[in-house]
Parts: sequence; structure tokens; C-alpha cells
Amino acid sequence: MKIETDIKPTEIKSIVRYDVFDKVLESLTKDGYEPISLSQNAESRIQQGKDAKISIYGNWVREGVLYVPNGKNKFLPVSPMLESAKEATQAHREEAEFYLKGEQIGPYLADSVDFPEETIEISTDELDYEDLTVHAFGGEDGARAYGEFLYDVGLEKLLIYAVDKDYVNKQKWPFVRQIFFRNLDGMSALYSFWGIHSDHEMRGVKMTKPAKKQRQAFF
Repeated sequence: MKIETDIKPTEIKSIVRYDVFDKVLESLTKDGYEPISLSQNAESRIQQGKDAKISIYGNWVREGVLYVPNGKNKFLPVSPMLESAKEATQAHREEAEFYLKGEQIGPYLADSVDFPEETIEISTDELDYEDLTVHAFGGEDGARAYGEFLYDVGLEKLLIYAVDKDYVNKQKWPFVRQIFFRNLDGMSALYSFWGIHSDHEMRGVKMTKPAKKQRQAFF
């Protein structure tokens, strides 16, 4: 398994590992890391710049999308796939979706917002006006900052990829897709694609204690 530490901001340490979803998640959590959130990922890109590895490579993040047949799709701040990684990965190995039924759904809807039924593009100067991107990037200030960052590197749109509505409506139960935060190679995007049984990057973070200032003694 490829392991690389490439970012050490003041308050978080970030590493990226490459494997199938359940194995890479297990590896990260074993070492005390948790999957990075979109807001942490975006903030780190801003801090490290467009040429940093966190910007030129994409990765799985903490969030997911609940696709609801004949209903409203939901952006989930914490993906159910994280708590059932082995089951979710196996479902994709078997060319199936990771379904949620009945009471399984409710606990994940706290702080959720609507997710589009079709793929859309949002102008980078409007990220702080859209509920989805405001929630995704840590509030209006975070969304605005990431929009300005994208614009400064020459990207004027953020793609929000949604699973085809007709496909969703044909399913018997709601299903979850994990969000992949695309790199900045010509575009920026949030993908919720099928295929967590294939090798991809997942980025983990953990809090670090800021260096304590030395007290000066006066005699």
C-alpha cells in the first residue's frame, strides 16, 4: 500500500493512501486518522496552492450522497459507507449499489441538504450562494474562499456530478455513493461515482497540537 505524508498545516496533519475503499479506510483509522472533509480539503488546497499534491490529485472525502428513487437526493455530511465500508465495498464488487432501507436512513439526514437530480455546474463566484456548496465547504466564508481560489487558478465552474435520474428511479431502495473530490486538472468537481472496489486515493486527517509558546521568565 502506498503511503505518503504530504501536508502538515498548523492544526491538522494530512496523509494520503491508495487502495480499495474498505482497506484504505481501515489503514487510516488504525493510525488515528479520519477521512478528510470537503471543507478541510478545500482549505488545505488554498493553503498549499495549486501545485501541491492535494490540488493535483483527487481523493475520497468524508461526505456522501443519498440517492432516493422518485424522491429528493440528499448530500450527507457523513457517508454511511464509512460505517459499513466492508459491506459497501463488497456491494460494488458484486456490481450492486449500497442500499439503505427504512430506519437505516434517518440518522444520516441530520444537517443534510438537497443534492441535484442531474449534473450541474456552479459558477465559482456563486459558491457562497448555493446551499450545497455552503454546506460542503464549511459555510459562506469557506465557499467564497474556495470559489476565489478556483477562479484565481483559471477555473470558472464547479461541476456537481449526479447519477442519472432514470437510473435512480429504477432502484427499489435508496442507495449511497461516496464523494470523490476531483483534482484541478482543467476543472473542479464533486463526483459520486460507482466503483469503490477499485484502487483510489483517500486522504486522512488528524488534529495536531499547535506548538506551545515558551514562557519568558522575569527575575
